[in-house]
Amino acid sequence: MTIRILIADDQELVRTGFRVILNAEPDLNVVGEARDGKEVIEAARRLRPEVVLMDIRMPNLDGIQATRRIAAGAGSPRVLILTTFDLDEYVYEALRAGASGFLLKDAAADDLLQAIRVIAAGEALLAPSITRRLIEDYVRRPAPRHQPDALADLTARELEVMRLLARGMSNPDIARELFLGDATIKTHVARIFGKLSLHDRAQAVVLAYETGLVQPGDQEIPQS
Repeated sequence: MTIRILIADDQELVRTGFRVILNAEPDLNVVGEARDGKEVIEAARRLRPEVVLMDIRMPNLDGIQATRRIAAGAGSPRVLILTTFDLDEYVYEALRAGASGFLLKDAAADDLLQAIRVIAAGEALLAPSITRRLIEDYVRRPAPRHQPDALADLTARELEVMRLLARGMSNPDIARELFLGDATIKTHVARIFGKLSLHDRAQAVVLAYETGLVQPGDQEIPQS
């Protein structure tokens, strides 16, 4: 199966470089390019890619706002944020907007290819340096005293699944941990996303830490 990709960046040279790298792979196909946020929204609607490579700093409409509008649509593509900036506020805003991954532009080509395949498969991806900074930031925050109402509708089993999901575990990993079948875990994850109105696993991880459902240091956090 070929993954359809849309590239959004205001620099033509950057778009060309990405297109050459991606089109050299038999399972990847660049279906379009956009120079700003408004163009990428229209192109995503028209071309229906599976993955959008999204720059943050673009004219007319930035990548965060464009991601928010794209992710709000039914059957929306996965968004991989690509930037030269690893400032924390960009990471938080991108994930809250609905991005599925965040990768720095100085990453190796192989890392980019892996990132596209990972998020196209429905997983979340953050550059390791960004993941460490996010966890360190949560360590400094005071823990919430009460679980917010957002989690009240989850069953005890769904809360257990969400805790493991927030540790970075895949569905098969969670299934092994809880001695359940993969299909059962997939159903639990789908119900969690539906109840909490989550776009994907990246938003689930952010919510788990923000609500205090998971506290850094409670368990080992896998390093990707």
